[in-house]
Amino acid sequence: MTEYKTIRIVLIAAFALFGAFLGTSRIADAGSAGEINAGVNTTLDRFYRQIPGARELASRAAGVLVFPTIVKAGMGFGGEYGEGAMRSGGKTVGYYNTVAASFGFQLGAQARSVIIMFMTPDALAAFHRVDGFKIGVDGSVAIITIGAGGAIDTEKVTSPVIGFILDPKGLMYNLTLEGSKISRISR
Repeated sequence: MTEYKTIRIVLIAAFALFGAFLGTSRIADAGSAGEINAGVNTTLDRFYRQIPGARELASRAAGVLVFPTIVKAGMGFGGEYGEGAMRSGGKTVGYYNTVAASFGFQLGAQARSVIIMFMTPDALAAFHRVDGFKIGVDGSVAIITIGAGGAIDTEKVTSPVIGFILDPKGLMYNLTLEGSKISRISR
């Protein structure tokens, strides 16, 4: 069985279990292009309002990949799934999903938003060259934390690919995207 099929089975089982547990079937629903774009707009607006310097940084990026909602659920084994869009020049240029599986002690479900910025054309081209970009294998994403004063020091951002992880309250710290697989989807 391929790695993708294994991850997919784990995700389906985890989402079915937690969908029944939480009484909702919307957890793993696929979004339409309009729904994804609306979520991307809302996520970026919140990001720009909460983090000084974020809009300037995004305007310098060759591409900005936004996953408005990534749901992670687990009971012993778990998975996460989310859908998003790539923006370049302020316009949506493609739709993507992210998938990851995990094993170990875990119980519950949580949602988060992820924003990945490709700061150079070369970094964006490297992302597009592979079918199913695996973070930590095909490339790394430097998770950005906020400095004193709550702003991004855009002059100190030197990594070609940077990421931000947000929960409903704001920026989250000490998290990783390692092991996540990002694939293009059609919408």
